Amino acid sequence: MDNITDIIKRISLKAEVFFSGKLCGIQSFASDDKGHLHLLKSGTLTIVMKDGSKQVIDKPSVIFIPGPAEHRILAPQSEGAEMVCATISMESAHQKLLLEAFPPLIVLPLDSEIYIGQTAQWLFDEAFSRSVTRSVMIDKLSEIFLLQVLRYILENDLAKGGVLAALSHPMMAKVISKMHNQPEVNWTVDSLAEIAAMSRSRFAASFKEIVGLTPNDYLTDVRIALAQEMLQANKPVNLVANLVGYEHGSALARLFRKKLGMSPREWLKEPSTGNNKPL
Repeated sequence: MDNITDIIKRISLKAEVFFSGKLCGIQSFASDDKGHLHLLKSGTLTIVMKDGSKQVIDKPSVIFIPGPAEHRILAPQSEGAEMVCATISMESAHQKLLLEAFPPLIVLPLDSEIYIGQTAQWLFDEAFSRSVTRSVMIDKLSEIFLLQVLRYILENDLAKGGVLAALSHPMMAKVISKMHNQPEVNWTVDSLAEIAAMSRSRFAASFKEIVGLTPNDYLTDVRIALAQEMLQANKPVNLVANLVGYEHGSALARLFRKKLGMSPREWLKEPSTGNNKPL
């Protein structure tokens, strides 16, 4: 987990509980800009994803859908399913890179993942408390929950690609760590291959296979994500450009236009950005 520390420090997970009780029949969840966290306390349900895939869950479990995903929950009319449901917002400059690496649906039975279940239950308990520290506790517990899920994914090789899959690979983890911690360095495929102790051709092929992007494309995404984070903190464009590896603000502006269709300043002014829009 050491190599993911810097990325994790930049993540803020927000949870908002919207349902607690017995669910009967069919409940649809729209594909908005949030993920979902469901805690099945008792009963049986079937979760149906947009692609038609189904999973029957018949024991107390944590159901985590990290990113925006339309889905339905079906519970028998006769007995129903006792549940607590929350929306999840992952706020991070690396949001896109992380969500692409998560499995779209993670089901963790409480009898096998007791600590994750305990955190989820504690989170939901706080959601209904009247404590003056309620909101802070929910935020902190949400972040602990995400850390536990990240650890579970890494330890069980569940990452489907991207940064999490790379961090499960001993040599690629070193490369990813260097990219994230030193984006200002003029990295080349040769210099990154040297860190991975691989030949240039083997490294390039392995990186693309594991991460799903070329080393240069991944580095560009990291630099843009970090630049967005710093721009949101009101740092000058020229300074931000230097900090992520570009000599002038104009070079960063060209990259923004190529990837996002607008300049850094235009991106910040976008209504949908809201000064917290990650890549």
